[in-house]
Amino acid sequence: MLAGVTEELAQEARADDSAATRVDELRTWIIRASRLYYEEDAPEITDDEYDRLFRELQELEEQHPDLRSLDSPTQRVGSAPAKALSEVEHRTPMLSLGNAFSIDELRAFDARVRRLLALSAETVSELRYGTELKIDGLAVSLRYERGRFVQGATRGDGSTGEDVTQNLRTITVIPERLTEPLDLEVRGEVYMPKAEFARINAEREEQALPLYANPRNSGAGSLRQIDPGVTAGRKLAAWFYVLIERPGAPGGNAPSEPTQRQSEALVRLTELGFPVEPNHAADMDMEDVIRFAEHWREPRHQLPYETDGVVVKVDRFDFQRRLGMVSRAPRWAIAYKSPPEQAETTVEDIVPYVGRTGTLTPVAHLRPVKVAGSTVARATLHNLDEVRRKDIRIGDQVLLHKAGDVIPEVLRPLIARRTGQEQEYRMPERCPVCDTPIVRDDGAVRHYCPNLACPARVGQEFGHFAGRGGMDIDGAGWMVLSQLLERGMVRKRGDFYRLRLEQLESLDRFARKSAENLMASIERARVRPLARILNSLGIPQVGEQTAIDLADWMART
Repeated sequence: MLAGVTEELAQEARADDSAATRVDELRTWIIRASRLYYEEDAPEITDDEYDRLFRELQELEEQHPDLRSLDSPTQRVGSAPAKALSEVEHRTPMLSLGNAFSIDELRAFDARVRRLLALSAETVSELRYGTELKIDGLAVSLRYERGRFVQGATRGDGSTGEDVTQNLRTITVIPERLTEPLDLEVRGEVYMPKAEFARINAEREEQALPLYANPRNSGAGSLRQIDPGVTAGRKLAAWFYVLIERPGAPGGNAPSEPTQRQSEALVRLTELGFPVEPNHAADMDMEDVIRFAEHWREPRHQLPYETDGVVVKVDRFDFQRRLGMVSRAPRWAIAYKSPPEQAETTVEDIVPYVGRTGTLTPVAHLRPVKVAGSTVARATLHNLDEVRRKDIRIGDQVLLHKAGDVIPEVLRPLIARRTGQEQEYRMPERCPVCDTPIVRDDGAVRHYCPNLACPARVGQEFGHFAGRGGMDIDGAGWMVLSQLLERGMVRKRGDFYRLRLEQLESLDRFARKSAENLMASIERARVRPLARILNSLGIPQVGEQTAIDLADWMART
């Protein structure tokens, strides 16, 4: 009998040791992942993987309360402020949100709220929820005095954030002055629109620079720059969803009727001049919330900004106060995280494409597959080193997703499914367009065609010149440019401005009206800001922001 009890205690001790070891491992991984995500804006694991590790740590700490500690990631929000920016102490803590990953967990949240509020049968109908799309951005807090913007900060660790006031001033949607002379604080998310993320990454890829992982980290890195001029060049935006009114604050005039509900706060934010994400709803029970979340599962991919779920909040502020909070999150709100958008497909071929600077970019030709709302048949592999690092081969079955819901990216090959027939990709020794020997930069990952007259380079250069970031010649798309080049109508950039109406009318599928529209667009493009002209020239290492900086410098000297 005693031996059995002793063995049972020994098993429990071994289990506790195993749990303690696993808790230490999880904390180490999560702290590293948080530092890379929040402080360095260079994540090495996906949000899904992070959430899975965090959930496992939470469950182990619940099962083994003696393993909890104040320095555990489950007891903190975000990460410590970066050292390069001054610190701001939040007057009211900026909390994170608990997550729900299934409909059952949403219903469990509703049951928990009902139990904690202990509403009677007569008053339970007063429990209503509001829903907001969860913006995948960087949380910020803005303080106004007498209606003027005086300070802005990131969330940081929830208690202390980074002072990014001057950087926030460069975001045009953020009001410098409110419609009323109030003392208040607002909170929301600064984000990078998908189109801006795609533009910056396309520019970086052309310059053989490392690509940004997703709009969230690109936006966070842009906002946390030491030089506000860098932030200004990134075209960031913001949505706001928290209003902290401060009645009786010195010098301020409080609203005569402070808001009593989250739904009222969103209306009030709009009245004060703040942008509020329009796809929110209120006066809902939990079944309404579930229908809202299910409705947005697919359409969210069509939005011009990235969302990764739905935030559910108890609408009444008095109920929120009664529910209170746990260590890092309010009990009255939860984030329903969207399932990961990934798909499996086959790499049918890897083909090198020649860009305007001659850089050869290997592109995976895929068996078409639907992911994140659209069908994908191509995905850039960036460079040969990246192909080798991920070990992607022709014929591989691979896992695909869209970085930031925008750019198709091959995550990894499904090695267990290999048959032995897959082929390693080799960069060609000669340009696939003009047959010039390929050059590789010493110490760099870039392979390029050095022939300045390579038809692929020339075509891309003219496309860049006439494109939106350059001279913005509306109607000069690839089909038109290829005809102009093939017929010798344009050989250098200035030839655009020598084109005649009858020449344009001779192009395939071009009626007189189309020719007149293109001529009018060319005439308008005779006058453009200096920064646009510099960018249109396609000077190596001079992208859109560098062109802006150069134009500013030239204007000052």
